[in-house]
This record gives sequence, structure tokens and C-alpha cells, in this order.
Amino acid sequence: MQILAISGSLRAGSTNSHLLRAAACLAPENMNFTFYDGLADLPHFSPELDGDNPPASVIHLRELLQAADGILICTPEYAFGVPGSLKNALDWTVSTCTFSNKPVAAISASSTYMGGDKAHASLLLTLTALGANILESGKLMIAAIRTKMNSDGEVTDSATVQSLKSVVDALAQAIAAPHTIS
Repeated sequence: MQILAISGSLRAGSTNSHLLRAAACLAPENMNFTFYDGLADLPHFSPELDGDNPPASVIHLRELLQAADGILICTPEYAFGVPGSLKNALDWTVSTCTFSNKPVAAISASSTYMGGDKAHASLLLTLTALGANILESGKLMIAAIRTKMNSDGEVTDSATVQSLKSVVDALAQAIAAPHTIS
């Protein structure tokens, strides 16, 4: 199983990127993760650029999405929404079918006690517009994330570890039985 993991944060050492790596460590042995690190390389979305010859960075993102059996996105909340760089990446897929019926798990992690609920809702709305198969058991909001990780970016909270494992397991189940799990 090939999983494309996308962090909504551009910050080096972000908690969202650490959470994706933690999720990969909890995955079954037959699940391989590719960590997308090209958000900052994507140009601002423009329909004029989205023709027969889109920018190379867009082609690369689309190829990674196409090759993935499932997608795991983890995003922070900025100004009550997803970061602009993540939204921009998703906008570049609107004219494609790369998300169509593909199993997607969505995590939001916030330093506040709200868990990034507005970013989570915004991400889910965009993924719905893209035709993604958003897994009900693949939705997770993590509040006060900095209290659940150590300074090395390791998840230290056992409930958060279990929640991450449940999300990864849901993704594995959806990929293994694509028409029975949602």
C-alpha cells in the first residue's frame, strides 16, 4: 500500500510533519509512506497555467497523488482555516481526478484546545469538492498538540498514539477493501 502523506505546514520541524512520521511508524508493514515536501515549490494556482503543460512542480504532485493508494493529510489551523499553501496544492488538483474516490484520512493538530476544528472542517469541505473518499474513522482533531509531544517531536500521549494508529488502520482497511469501508 502506497500512502502519500501531506503536511499542511511549511515550517521545518512542524508538529504536523512529526505526526505524519509517527503515523507511518504505527502503520502495518505492507504500508509505505511517501512524505510530500513540495508545498513551497508550487506556484499560486491559476487556471491559465493549468492547461496542457502545467508547471513541473504541479505535475510532480499530481503524479504522487495518482500513484498513491491512499492519502494522509495533517494540517495546522491558520486564521480559522487551512494554510494557504495546502489549499493552493489542493486547488491544483481540481481539474484532475486524482482524489476521485481515493481513500483519504484527515488530521488537524492545533496548539489550542479547540483541535483545529475550523481547519478540519475547511479541509473536509475541500476534499469533498475533490471527490475524495473521506474515511469517517480517518478523521482526527488533536487539541493542545504541544502538550502531547516531546521536544524531539515524538508523540508521548498514549491516547494520541492510539488515535493515530486507528486512523492509519482505517486507511489500510479502506485500501484493502475499497468498496466496503468508508
